[in-house]
Amino acid sequence: MSEEILINVSPVETRVALVENGVLQELHVERIHNKGFVGNIYKGKVVRVLPGMQAAFVDIGLERTGFIHAQELMPESDDGERRGTLPDVRTLVREGQSILVQVSKDPIGTKGARLTTHITLSSRYLVYMPNSRHIGVSVRIDDEAERERLRRAVEVAVKKGAGEGGFIVRTVAEGVDSDTVAADIPFLQKHWQGLESKAKSLGVPSVVHEDMPLAMRTMRDLARRPIEKIRVDSRQTWSQMREFANEYCPQLIASIECYQGERPLMDLYGIEDEISRALNTHVPLKSSGYLIVEQTEAMTTIDVNTGAFVGRRNLEETIFKTNMEAAGAIARQLRVRNIGGIIVLDFIDMQDSEHQRQVIRALEKVLEKDHAKTKITGVSELGLVEMTRKRTRESLGQMLCETCPVCKGRGELKSAETICYEIFREILREARAYENDKFLVMAASNVVDRLLDEDAAYVADLEAFIDRTIEFQVEPLFNQEQYDIVLV
Repeated sequence: MSEEILINVSPVETRVALVENGVLQELHVERIHNKGFVGNIYKGKVVRVLPGMQAAFVDIGLERTGFIHAQELMPESDDGERRGTLPDVRTLVREGQSILVQVSKDPIGTKGARLTTHITLSSRYLVYMPNSRHIGVSVRIDDEAERERLRRAVEVAVKKGAGEGGFIVRTVAEGVDSDTVAADIPFLQKHWQGLESKAKSLGVPSVVHEDMPLAMRTMRDLARRPIEKIRVDSRQTWSQMREFANEYCPQLIASIECYQGERPLMDLYGIEDEISRALNTHVPLKSSGYLIVEQTEAMTTIDVNTGAFVGRRNLEETIFKTNMEAAGAIARQLRVRNIGGIIVLDFIDMQDSEHQRQVIRALEKVLEKDHAKTKITGVSELGLVEMTRKRTRESLGQMLCETCPVCKGRGELKSAETICYEIFREILREARAYENDKFLVMAASNVVDRLLDEDAAYVADLEAFIDRTIEFQVEPLFNQEQYDIVLV
């Protein structure tokens, strides 16, 4: 399997595409005027404590106050977990108190940022937890011997050095020399000491630490084996990435390439077309089946349909094959669209329990490559599969699109027929209230066309009923749902 990372840099935004075997798998976008806040550390002020919700609102200097739950205020145990009965939030924090917090989820929609006091700092191979003593290894490293080697390497290095805190060994450390992994420990501890000292001198609210730009985070978080090439179309960013790699991951230097081809970088694998398709609700499958992806604030639903696919043997085989193909397509769509939160999958009903098990297993297997944490349930009695995917940033649709000003997010418009009937009712209402000679109806062209054609007889009946003339005028700037009735 070949993997490449494409990094497109412009003055207003940076886009990163992770490509496997020529197919887009993940897309990350960061805009200059709308950078994410996940990983940033702030010195904030508690502005309101909510005992009923066991939470508090914290002013960290953003447009909306951040939200922190009591669970994120409790101290961590030595194994990195928060256990025991949750105390009253008023015993953990008080209004007016200064508090050091980190953003765990970006503001999304009308919700402010989610915050935590369990601060972490990441390097190439380790995640440092200054308020914990836990030492662990990423669950994505399956080999038990390798897990024990890495854990032991960190434990020995921590005992030898000064300073406190816990560490998690990241997936990218698999197979890396123990000394190389342990070399990140003093760097992270020193970095944290500097941030603590800085925070003491800052007012409230203030930014204590900002995460690295997207291109550098890509080197830290995404660039791992078996990445073959990292192509970037900005010479300045290319130079910065090489400096970063030289200090933190020298094995990647040879992979970093400054792209100077005639074609735009994101056209190499049809990435621009893939982005456009990722904003549609309809996702075609190779078998002629298709997915319908509908995202709301509460959850995302994905419906699987056979479409024109009829199979070669029987209905059950057709359904099974469509669902198996859909499992892979769903996993890819979740990554490309960066969909998080609650997700409900409506596979085509399968009678065979073995088929159900194979489809769920196929979904789990393809999701193993996902950098976001996922959890899947079995098939319910209604044939639905419920799952969650960790959400830290806005989805691709939320980042690139805005609510339709015509339908206000409904996804549908009232028909021209419905608008015509609304106009009739409004004219009747106005006729009872006012004494005027005639009415002038201003509306979109398709609405006026219908009033003068299919509904012309109704208009004549209405004129006779109210004993007044009704005239019509096309208003080019009106959308289908807009109209105005003027008393003349």
